[in-house]
Order: sequence, then C-alpha cells, then structure tokens
Amino acid sequence: MAGIRELPSGVSRFERVGAHTHIKGLGLDENLKAVKIKDGMVGQERAREAAGLVVQMIKQGKLSGRLIILAGPPGTGKTAIAVAIARELGANVPFIQLSGGEIYSTERKKTEVLMEAIRKCIGVEIHEQREVYEGEVKSMDVKLSPHPYNPYQRIPESVRLTLKTTKEERTIEAGSSIAQQLIAQNVSEGDVIQIDAETGRLVNLGVSTEHSKSKLYEVGSARRVPRPDGPVKKEKEFVYTLTLHDMDEMVARRRGGSLLSLFFGASESREISPDIRASVDQEVKEMVDQGRAFIHPGVLFIDDSHLLDLEAFSFLGRALESELVPIVILATNRGVTKIRGTDVESPFGFPLDLIDRSVIIMTEEYDKDSIREILKIRAVEEKVEISEEALEKLTELGSKTSLRYAVQLLSLASQNAASKQRSKVELEDVDRVGKLFVDVGGAAEYLRKYEEKLLKH
Repeated sequence: MAGIRELPSGVSRFERVGAHTHIKGLGLDENLKAVKIKDGMVGQERAREAAGLVVQMIKQGKLSGRLIILAGPPGTGKTAIAVAIARELGANVPFIQLSGGEIYSTERKKTEVLMEAIRKCIGVEIHEQREVYEGEVKSMDVKLSPHPYNPYQRIPESVRLTLKTTKEERTIEAGSSIAQQLIAQNVSEGDVIQIDAETGRLVNLGVSTEHSKSKLYEVGSARRVPRPDGPVKKEKEFVYTLTLHDMDEMVARRRGGSLLSLFFGASESREISPDIRASVDQEVKEMVDQGRAFIHPGVLFIDDSHLLDLEAFSFLGRALESELVPIVILATNRGVTKIRGTDVESPFGFPLDLIDRSVIIMTEEYDKDSIREILKIRAVEEKVEISEEALEKLTELGSKTSLRYAVQLLSLASQNAASKQRSKVELEDVDRVGKLFVDVGGAAEYLRKYEEKLLKH
C-alpha cells in the first residue's frame, strides 16, 4: 500500500485558543449567586448575577423587545459576559457577534447588515413527518434507454429496487430521477438507502452491517449502519434547525433572479426583499401554530456599539418591536459622548429613548486577586506551565496596566521559554518580554517623547 500509512489513535486535531474559549457559563449557584471562580468566570459578581436574572427572563419569554447594555472600562469582561449568557441559554442557541464598525459597507445598506444579523440569531427547529421507503438494497435493476439527443449514449430510464428490513421485503419501481440518484451516489447491493415518497429525494445511509459487503476492508468505504427494522414504507420524524436567514435565502433562490441578471449578466441584488422576509415569517408562524416548529431566539452581540449612528439605532429600536426578534446586547466602553453623526451628547453615545427601554449592566475593573485567577485559567487553556514567581510578576503588570496586556505577555513569555527549550515559564521570561513590548501607557509616553520627529496628517 504505497503512499498510505496508518496514524496512531491519539492524533492531535487542530485547536484554536480564542480569547473566550474558557467561558462555559455565568458561574452561578442554584440561588443565582455568583461563585468567585466558576465556569471560567472570575470576579464581576454583580454583573454576573444581573446577567443571571436576564437569562431567567429570556428563558421564560419575558424579555422580548428590550435591549441589554453592557457598559464599563476596556478589558472588564463585557464580551465574556455576553458569551456566558449565550452558553447559559443552551448549546444550540445562535450567537452572532458584530462590531459596531462592521455595518458600514460600500455594497450593502447598514440596515440590511443589521437585519441579516438579527435573522441569523433566530433559530427555527422544524419537526416534519415524512413518508419514506427505507431498507437494505437486496437487488437493483436499472433500465437504460437511448439519449434523446445522442443515440450513442444511454441514460437511466427507470429502476426496479428490492428493499429489505428485519421485518419485510418489498419491490418498488421508480423513474429516471431516482435511477440517476442511485448511480450518482454509487448505490449497490448491501447499501441502506432512504427515499422520500413525496419528493423522490434519495439518501445513501451506509453499508448494512448484516450484509457480506460490510465485512470487506475498503479504504474510504462508507460507514456501517444496522439493517432497518419495521416495514419498508413508514413515516419518520425528521428534526432539523435552520435560522430565519437560511430560510430567507432558500426562498430567494427558489424565486430566482431577475430577467436583467439572466439576459444581460448584471449582478443580482445582495439584499433580500421585505416581501420574502414577510412570507418566511408567515410560514414560520403557521408551522409554530401547527406544532411543527419551535422558535429558539438567539443572542446578537454588538461590541463597540457606540460606533452605530442615529439611523442604525432607530432601526434597532423598530426591529425590537417585531414578533420575531433575538436578544440584542450592546457593549460599549464610552461615557457621556456624542451620538455618531450628530452634535447631541448622551450616555454611552446612545439615544435616550433607546436607553429607556434597555436593561443596563455595569462592569468594574478587576482587582489583583481576580487578575491572578484569570491568568491561571488562561494558562491552563493555552497549555502553559508557569512558575509562581512569573505568575506574580504578570499579576503585578496586569494590575498596573491592564488584564489584556498581561494575557498577551503570558503567551509571549511561553514562546520565549520554548525558544530556550524550557517547558515552564519562569520569571526571566516575563521580564524579557516585558522589556521588549510596551503597554498603552508606554506607547503614549514614547509618542510624547518623539512627538516632534513623528509624522502627522
């Protein structure tokens, strides 16, 4: 087997350690009281307990049409709390994160970007009963006929299939569409297939474990599945989750493009019309009323939301009044400042009428003990072994400068230790990277020192 080698079972997979991969939840007890260190969260007890109450209201459907504002100095865990809220709501809850500056595009309207993000945050769990033919292929006879435009080519015209389950065996005939799918998916005897009785959609589920073909060793072969039980023709419930935006795109594709784009090659619109969204909303409401679907509102988190302008804020306020709306969290580190595009000063740079309908959660700067514990958690998350002296030095730097700067130095110190063939970060590694790099205060001091020699524009 030239060119093929087997790998050991413990093959490492690609891992990316993000800034908030350690967050598992808000870290509250059964009484919604914050535990000092739990679920990756450290400190910020008041903000976490406030977020816990918000989560309970969201689960009970009592927070629709309101905003959540997370406000506080930079590096005080606003994004971490937003991620924790999404984790508390459930693993399948859609969580979309934007920056306030992302909505300004030269190709699309900012209101369209916001609307798309909102609809990506609303999950629709659809339960559908479908009549299907399901079984192991015992025999398959495909009938070919000459191609209508090429007499030298033959195409599948029909197929006779014998499907078998543990209970019965049945022979069916199908047309060219199913015959073509059988050939395209390389279905053969011993495969377990499923055919939708209404649409004719065919799915190859794998090789039956009861068939002799499953005993053969084949590189890249299909997965093994048990032979289905019950009758060949049956009703099965299919559960799948889509977002409202997914459904918008499907309806838009189904309706097709414009004649201009078809005949003259003009690019199709990147925006979805309100009519399509209204039809999707109506269809979803009907499915919910019939018990065929369940709505899972997600979380739209907009960081640096002070970058939004008055038009964007007005659109958000209007969108929050609709029936299908996610939980919208705005995070900002601004105080009293001007609303973008106006001369009006307001808290956080938000319009007052938007603040009035909001639930505001304030975050505070971390104390020294909290910084130390967060650095410990980040060291475990990034698989960095660090000595007590080095950890204490990083804690001091974090309390004097910022937590973010200390976390950055942790990764850099680990790289410095690795370059010296050491697996443990020592005090000398932290000292070295502390001299090589500067924090915001150091950079500002440098700029003031060489202000006359630096260029301005």
